[in-house]
Amino acid sequence: MKSPEQPVQTLINELQSFGLRLAEPASAESRRGGAGPSDHMALTVEGLTFMAPVHTRPAHESPYLAERPGASGASRIVKDGKTVGTVKFPSRPRFYDLTTPDGIPYWKIATLHGRDVLATTVLQSCVRYNRPEKTCQFCGIGQSLAAGRTIERKTPAQLAEVAKAAVELDGVTHMVMTTGTPRGKDRGAAILAESAAAVKAAASLPIQVQCEPPSDDAWFLRLRNAGADSLGMHIEAVTPAVRARIMPGKAKVPLERYFAAFAAAVSVFGRGQVSTYILAGLGDTKETILEVCGRLITLGVYPFVVPFVPISGTPLQNHSAPSPEFMHSILKQLSEMLQKAGLRSSDMKAGCGKCGACSALSSYERSAAA
Repeated sequence: MKSPEQPVQTLINELQSFGLRLAEPASAESRRGGAGPSDHMALTVEGLTFMAPVHTRPAHESPYLAERPGASGASRIVKDGKTVGTVKFPSRPRFYDLTTPDGIPYWKIATLHGRDVLATTVLQSCVRYNRPEKTCQFCGIGQSLAAGRTIERKTPAQLAEVAKAAVELDGVTHMVMTTGTPRGKDRGAAILAESAAAVKAAASLPIQVQCEPPSDDAWFLRLRNAGADSLGMHIEAVTPAVRARIMPGKAKVPLERYFAAFAAAVSVFGRGQVSTYILAGLGDTKETILEVCGRLITLGVYPFVVPFVPISGTPLQNHSAPSPEFMHSILKQLSEMLQKAGLRSSDMKAGCGKCGACSALSSYERSAAA
């Protein structure tokens, strides 16, 4: 008799916390290192695409195993010999097979995240990286660069070329541009503005740009005028003590500066078009996370809460991921708060919250709206 499958929220939470073992080696479409959902692979279950760790130490010891895909392309997820779900793996994007005129593979310039999101780290370096007293302990931005899987600086022309192909060949529907923090008070806004302008001229593609709060709020209007449709400014941890321990350099930008920047950005991009990443599991309590989320929601900022996943080779590689129960306790209440405030990930024009693959939050939103 077939075992009953787990509810999709439970399955996503557990796979994102414990990771997933694969019956056959991960394809090139899994990601190692970098600045996004690293050491992960995209999976689709019940129409929802999410990222699950496959290259981390916990994933190699996970109680969940993905069997070899069958003729339909679907794979059974098995735990303790019982089927708990069925997932599909992504196919290789067609734009990955192309190269620029000077011989750079497109996949070194931008990659497919989730199901239909084009993502790039415009500047694959950061002023704090390789400085132990300042670096974010969870960050692997330099790993993919050191391994030759990307290039350090993607030019506007390269990004425009790849974005156009990704739309035409693979049906990409929105784009995320993030960056390591360069020197200068604009915190990366300048290179994001020129990149967004080039992509917008080449492809009709909604774009989210992501950077730290620039010193001058005038950059928000400049980014909007350049073609950015939404903005991400990520606080990652929500209490000063945790921020100082986990990201000692970035913590020098106080939370109050972030909140002032959020208010200014919402006035430019609109309610629900500004978001922030919060990594649950770094030491913040559920109560504190939800309290800060409430404050963000009041401002019109979408708080995208995701489970922290340790990336191999970083100082936090042996840090435990949060339990599925901890994530459930946050995401269920957060989805109800978002529903009450009328903020929906589906209303975002572009970005990580709209993609939703790094968290089970969108599945809770769907339940809250039902």
